[in-house]
Amino acid sequence: MITVEGITKSFGSLQVLKGINLHVEKKEIISIVGASGAGKTTLLQIMGTLDKADRGTVTINNENVSKLSDSKLSDFRNKNIGFVFQFHQLLPEFTALENVMIPALIAKVKESEAKARAKELLDMLGLADRIEHKPNELSGGEKQRAAVARALINNPAVILADEPSGSLDTENKEELHQLFFKLRDTLGQTFVIVTHDEHLASITDRTVHMRDGLIVENDSSMP
Repeated sequence: MITVEGITKSFGSLQVLKGINLHVEKKEIISIVGASGAGKTTLLQIMGTLDKADRGTVTINNENVSKLSDSKLSDFRNKNIGFVFQFHQLLPEFTALENVMIPALIAKVKESEAKARAKELLDMLGLADRIEHKPNELSGGEKQRAAVARALINNPAVILADEPSGSLDTENKEELHQLFFKLRDTLGQTFVIVTHDEHLASITDRTVHMRDGLIVENDSSMP
């Protein structure tokens, strides 16, 4: 479903990615782990079309996104990729419902349809009674669940998550982690998750270890 081939990326004289090959199946939940500076977030940004590789290709749902124009890439990203960040990135002036609706409205979905879908997702994620609350009125766990609902609104092919539970306490971390598996089982959702959380990495379908801009295929080769 997602294939990354020969991805390299440098910032000035620093080569961050040195030839990454990775394949992700539909409905798979994979975690990407490694020390800071290993290239995890850079890889995730390239997979999410937020940054461009120096060389190599990224194919999502049989679409070679490396060849899309900027305008087509923006449209593809909006409709096919959901994002969850460490600090939720909800817009403070909007309610939870409005935040979740935004990607659908950008995709030119009718407002009534976007609202209905957003309410459905927020209800499924246990936020039915919080839809009119703004981010500063939500707990950390509620903010992150609202961010997950926003990522799901356009029925994306994949959700890319960068340290999604990094700012949460233990209880909310566990709830969020279990939510990912529930969404995989109920919606067939695919997840690629960059994390330092050892427990989350241990329960994902597959753990990809990165070191110095390369993928280390075999866990046993790690020191």
